[in-house]
Amino acid sequence: MTTILLLRHATTPATGRRLGGWTPGVFLDKAGELAAATVGAALSAVPITAVYASPLERTRQTAQPVAKAHGLKVKVRRELGEVEYGTWTDQPLSRLRKRPLWDPIQRAPSRVTFPEGESIRAAQFRTVTFIESLVQAHADETIVCVSHADIIKAVLAHYLGMPLDLFQRLQIDPASLSVLQLGTYAQMVNLINLAPEAATATFESRKAGA
Repeated sequence: MTTILLLRHATTPATGRRLGGWTPGVFLDKAGELAAATVGAALSAVPITAVYASPLERTRQTAQPVAKAHGLKVKVRRELGEVEYGTWTDQPLSRLRKRPLWDPIQRAPSRVTFPEGESIRAAQFRTVTFIESLVQAHADETIVCVSHADIIKAVLAHYLGMPLDLFQRLQIDPASLSVLQLGTYAQMVNLINLAPEAATATFESRKAGA
C-alpha cells in the first residue's frame, strides 16, 4: 500500500479573505511559516520518500520544511494545482458570496464551471488521475502531496465514495494533514484534517504501535 499524506498549504495574508486560485506571488504569512515548520518537524521521523507540491508559492513553501527534513527536493506538479477559478481568481470572498453562482457552488458543485475557468469535476479528475499514477510509482512508500483545500476535499470525496456535490461538508484547514492508503485494489482514508500541532503526537503514537 502507498501512504499519501495530503497537506494543505499553510496560511497567507489572503487566507479566508480572497479566492487566491492561481494568483502568483502569494506567500505564507508568519503564522503560516510557523505552521509549515511544525508539520515538517512532526513528519521528520516518518519514512517519506518523495514530496510533491502544486506550482504555487504557498504550497512550495509549505512543502519545503518536510522535504528538507528528509534530504529531498520538492517535486512540482501542475496536477496538484488549485482549481482554475477564471474571473473569480483573487476576488474578495465577501464579494463572491453575493454572486448567483455562489449557491450552486455550495449545493451542486459537480455542475459548476467557473467563468473562463475550470469545473470542480475536471479538477477532481486531473488530481485523482495524478494520485493514481503516484500509487504505481511509489508502491509501498510514504509520500507527501501539498495542495489546496478544494483539491484535497475533492480527492477525499473520491476515495470516500462521496458524491462531489457533498464535498463541501469536508473541512480542510490550513497546514492540516489527511492520510490515504492506496493499493492496486484497496483504498482507505485514515485521517482527515489533522491539525499541525496534533501531528507530532499522532505520528509518534502510530510509530510506537507499529
